[in-house]
Amino acid sequence: MKHIDSKTLKRHLAQFTLPHAVANTDEWNGYNQIERKRVTVNHGEHEWARDDDGDGIREVHINTTEGMWTGTRNFLRPFRGVNKDHLSGYVAMCEHSINLKSITPEFIAALVSCT
Repeated sequence: MKHIDSKTLKRHLAQFTLPHAVANTDEWNGYNQIERKRVTVNHGEHEWARDDDGDGIREVHINTTEGMWTGTRNFLRPFRGVNKDHLSGYVAMCEHSINLKSITPEFIAALVSCT
């Protein structure tokens, strides 16, 4: 996304997430306008994760998102920089590898048939 504000974020959420999905965010004010259930951590108050339901697991955090971007940086590092015109393609390749839970025979067959 080239420009990030509440309006852009709302459009993006509507396009790429299910209406009942819960948004895990930090305290950035731009998130206040999203029209869905939201749980937050307040990094400004040194809160990084929280156990809201008392089961001992800190389910409120944004580490998944932060970890995804760390993985993306690690994926791009061997290229020693990429042309910004092609960055979205590299990020899409990384996203695909994150979304691909297992390499199945069907996946290999589809991959081979593309060549």
